[in-house]
Amino acid sequence: MSTTTGRRVGRPRAKQRPDSGMATRDELLLAAAELFTTHGYAATTTRAVAESAGMRQATMYHYFSGKEDLLAELLESTVTPSLTLAHRLLADESRPAEARLWELCRSDVELLCGGQHNLGALYLLPEVQGERFAGFHRVRSDLKSAYGELLSATEAGAELEKDERALRTDLVFGLIEGVILVHRGDPDRPVTTFASATADAALRIVGCVLA
Repeated sequence: MSTTTGRRVGRPRAKQRPDSGMATRDELLLAAAELFTTHGYAATTTRAVAESAGMRQATMYHYFSGKEDLLAELLESTVTPSLTLAHRLLADESRPAEARLWELCRSDVELLCGGQHNLGALYLLPEVQGERFAGFHRVRSDLKSAYGELLSATEAGAELEKDERALRTDLVFGLIEGVILVHRGDPDRPVTTFASATADAALRIVGCVLA
């Protein structure tokens, strides 16, 4: 919203910043992502997040109740798109399950490693075990189940005993989330190459024959 003079009307900012075009909520999430991954979650205050986004602390509280809310939303953003894709791939029976599982693995790695900040590293925070993060854990569990369904639909997966399929699902899911640490060690590695190689490795874990 703006006045006839062209000035924007809204909650005041702590300091003048160029207009990014982003929604206020998104600016705060971006600021939190940068500070949490570079300075550390425990060391970051809500005031620091607000000031990094060029806002007053009171403005931040209009959108988020505190650090936990910011962290929870950031974490869910690392799994929700993959779960949406997984549901679409499960419904698409026009392609072999092996190809669909490979695509999910590749896309998931690109999501975890392709962002401006390594949000996946926040999975390791002890605070994430708290009740406020139940939504994140629920979506993550649903995603893991979707991995298991795709794995079971492959020729190799269908031949495995139930317990073995569960183990292979754990190993594949662990491999995908493990890229967080690998990426942190070499952030300049091309993400597309890394993602494809990880997807290839995931199918080998299942026992699929790669074309």
